[in-house]
Amino acid sequence: MGELIDEYFQTHLSLSPEDANELHLRYYKDYGLAIEGLVRHHKIDPLEYNRKVDDALPLDDIIKPDLKLRRLLDDIDGSKVRLWLFTNAYITHGRRVVKLLGIDDLFEGVTYCDYGAPKLLCKPTPEMYAKAMREAGVTDLEDCYFVDDSNINAAGGKAYGWKTAHLVEPETESPPEPVAHYQIQSLEELRTVFPELFKGS
Repeated sequence: MGELIDEYFQTHLSLSPEDANELHLRYYKDYGLAIEGLVRHHKIDPLEYNRKVDDALPLDDIIKPDLKLRRLLDDIDGSKVRLWLFTNAYITHGRRVVKLLGIDDLFEGVTYCDYGAPKLLCKPTPEMYAKAMREAGVTDLEDCYFVDDSNINAAGGKAYGWKTAHLVEPETESPPEPVAHYQIQSLEELRTVFPELFKGS
């Protein structure tokens, strides 16, 4: 994905590969999403970006059904919490990923960054967390558990009042200070940090 994003920056902003990569990473760091910077500062068409970047990824070759992840999600007690997909991707990409993982049927709904909207709304803006709660039909912040692999998104969820876990996989650099209530290296650790969510707890 990083390569496709850099290529988009090079082509549409007439940048060198080095400048494209630097701007892409700066927008991701500043806004949580490279496309947010592109829309704010360069007036690009977000749906065209989605077609040329997210939807162009050969995900069928990369993502396979994940039975361990499915077991983990299936072990969450649906009488206590509802599984809700919350993504900064456009709806097509979000649905495609969970379908390829073989877990799409476990989520009751999805809140996504609507690239077709007049103004992009994405994590970590507080309005995006409010949108997720509205769409999921949740009114109490205490009822929201959130896992994200982005520093700023995990920090945003914690600041908003959600119980948060920041997924930092072993090959990823950890932030200097923890940004969430919990920092985990594997989703399996959710059984330990949020035991109250699982069946039999």
